[in-house]
Amino acid sequence: MTVDEGAAGRVRGLFEHADYTVAGVRHLLGPVAGAALARDEIVPALRATRGGTPLETLVRLFWLQVPVPESALPADDLAALGLVERSGGEVRALLHVEPVESASGAGEPPSARGHIVSDLKARPGGVPLRPDHVVGQGGASNNLAQLVARGPVGDVLDLGTGSGVQAVHLADRARSVTATDVSSRALDLARLSFALSGIDAELLEGSLFEPVEGRTFDLIVSNPPFVISPGLRFEYRETGLPGDELCRRLVRRAPAHLAPGGWCHLLANWLNVEGEDWRERVADWIEGVDGWVVQRDVQDPAEYAELWLRDSCDVGSPEYRRRYDAWLDYFEAHKVTGVGFGWITLHASGGEDVRVEELRHAVDQPVGAYVRDVVRPRPRLTPETTLRTAPGVVQEQIGPPGAEDPERIVLRQTYGLRRAAQVGTVEAALAGACDGDLPLGPLLDAIAELTGADAAAVRARALAVLPDLVADGFFDMI
Repeated sequence: MTVDEGAAGRVRGLFEHADYTVAGVRHLLGPVAGAALARDEIVPALRATRGGTPLETLVRLFWLQVPVPESALPADDLAALGLVERSGGEVRALLHVEPVESASGAGEPPSARGHIVSDLKARPGGVPLRPDHVVGQGGASNNLAQLVARGPVGDVLDLGTGSGVQAVHLADRARSVTATDVSSRALDLARLSFALSGIDAELLEGSLFEPVEGRTFDLIVSNPPFVISPGLRFEYRETGLPGDELCRRLVRRAPAHLAPGGWCHLLANWLNVEGEDWRERVADWIEGVDGWVVQRDVQDPAEYAELWLRDSCDVGSPEYRRRYDAWLDYFEAHKVTGVGFGWITLHASGGEDVRVEELRHAVDQPVGAYVRDVVRPRPRLTPETTLRTAPGVVQEQIGPPGAEDPERIVLRQTYGLRRAAQVGTVEAALAGACDGDLPLGPLLDAIAELTGADAAAVRARALAVLPDLVADGFFDMI
């Protein structure tokens, strides 16, 4: 596919003049119509876009998927790019075009990055999805964009680019961007996304790392087709590989394509199997690099099937019931008790420390603003090590009112990942005393004397449990 660069430049100018940006659309629709549109209810948005301005016209055409007057927009340029078709003095969208903006850190305003071209959004009663359907920006792609480490980066690989969402997010801070996909149609739409966003990227067709064999990158990102199902149905979400094999292969092969110091961030699904610990299952995928696996959600087999069936079948139809039954048969045969969803980060630091955890509560976004501080190995501590309690750590004591001794003591982070850790009296006492002035040895001896405990036992316990608390960010090394 060749893009008419002249037409693309003029359409970019149209979008800029109309303020067809995330902020512009949000302001136009307001909170009620915007929230309704997120639920695929378009009536409030139709009411909010009746004025005929360029922005209202673009929202009606590309977001609400209703025809607009041909005279209201540069129809020749839009048609030359394959975005619309003409009929009876009107134009109708053939593709969905939406603005995207970067994920920003605390105190940083989000900035517009460009526009993403994808297939029209599926709506109840609409045309069924084609097998090579290409999705635009959604919840998963937003999660990945917020996970990626901030700051300038060298060579970037967006593996399984789809409509090009991650490449567009990263292009302004990367030396080069390579985008791959097994779907030639996805690459065509990504090429349009890049043209309308004014960015350059290398586009390569092929599966997994085959198109870039022998090359390394400073950053690899992937929102792969991770859905676990009884069979291949849509290219954007399934591969036909059994279970969570696709994600395992990605994680196993990624280290060979990371430059020294490089990062890899990807989203994944993994099976929770009867008689197996999912943590061990996923940790076993990671070799030769530091790894951080976070389970953000887990669904039982029925919930998982329903989620993806709603994406492709009319609820309650005979096809829906047939596929639902087949999905449950598949999970039952493989002893699946649930499916986990989360993210996996790899760092080619020279170490091989792998940490797996579950964080199902809200965390501060974007995680990428502080992920470099989170993915750190467990340190080796000695009595000469000096620690300081990390900013924002608070202590909670849990027990019956008026009890002399608490049943549990919890250290809790008040920002970032907002982790909580149950600790003993020694670690709690250290959290109150570690200000960076004294090394651990004297502090632990003082705690032993105050509590009447054996000094050697206090030191042994502290040096055994503190490395995890340091790695989890409750203490900082000085």
